[in-house]
Amino acid sequence: MTDLPAAPEETPRQVRTRRPGPLRGLVTACHPVPGLAVTFVAVVLAVGAGLGPGQVVILGVAVFTGQLSIGWSNDWIDAARDRATGRTDKPVASGTVPERTVAAAAVTALAATIVSSFTLGPLPAAALLVGVAAAWAYNLRLKATVWSGATYLIAFAGLPVAPYVALPEHPWPPWWMPVVSALLGFAAHFANVLPDLRADTETGIRGLPHRLGPRTGVIVMAAALAAASVLLGVAPAGTSTLFAVTVPVAGIALAATTAVAAVRAPNSPVAFRLTIVIAVLDVTLLLTITT
Repeated sequence: MTDLPAAPEETPRQVRTRRPGPLRGLVTACHPVPGLAVTFVAVVLAVGAGLGPGQVVILGVAVFTGQLSIGWSNDWIDAARDRATGRTDKPVASGTVPERTVAAAAVTALAATIVSSFTLGPLPAAALLVGVAAAWAYNLRLKATVWSGATYLIAFAGLPVAPYVALPEHPWPPWWMPVVSALLGFAAHFANVLPDLRADTETGIRGLPHRLGPRTGVIVMAAALAAASVLLGVAPAGTSTLFAVTVPVAGIALAATTAVAAVRAPNSPVAFRLTIVIAVLDVTLLLTITT
């Protein structure tokens, strides 16, 4: 019997799983969307305060590197907890990026924000670095305590202070600016945490939103967003009646929309993204007032 020719070996189909590489993982681990949003807000505030182009750039660098350090430190510190809860979306927990790489990136970014902050002067450096310190304290310990929301209040309240005290006369911003910013940050804390309440609780994280529960948390988030818009509409002097009516009404409507999104999709980041949109819109409106 004649042997049949051997069939050619099949070349295995190369299936690419689209697993992110280390560089892309490092970008993801820094939490780029909120980091860029906070940087945009800071730059808008700096322009509105009247800083020169060079100072605006330096402040933007200081805020952006600070946000990088906060995002990277968050994933670095939470790596073990994220693995325990199966967070495959976290590059460090999934093994895409080594912990030591993210740790080094966080420390390097922190050093960069310290240097760039002091380039603006001691007063703006203090305003910026107190916020960064509050965020690192949140990552290290306070996220699991009733004081979790206080770190957001402190960090975001200082954001509009920095560009004003960087001016030659070191003036203080109008009182309502830090308050509006703090309220937006407080709301962002709840919007960011609400989708992870169950997973956080399983690993011992019991911050303020966890203690209040999802229903009360949604109410607090919506109230903070609405209060920020109402204050932005009525507190500034010299604005028109149309502005004073339109901004609060629109802000309350957007806050209600965000609350509905949080209730309908409790495990989705939609509410957090809407909160970022509201913050950007409020700060853009603020620019129209101050320029």
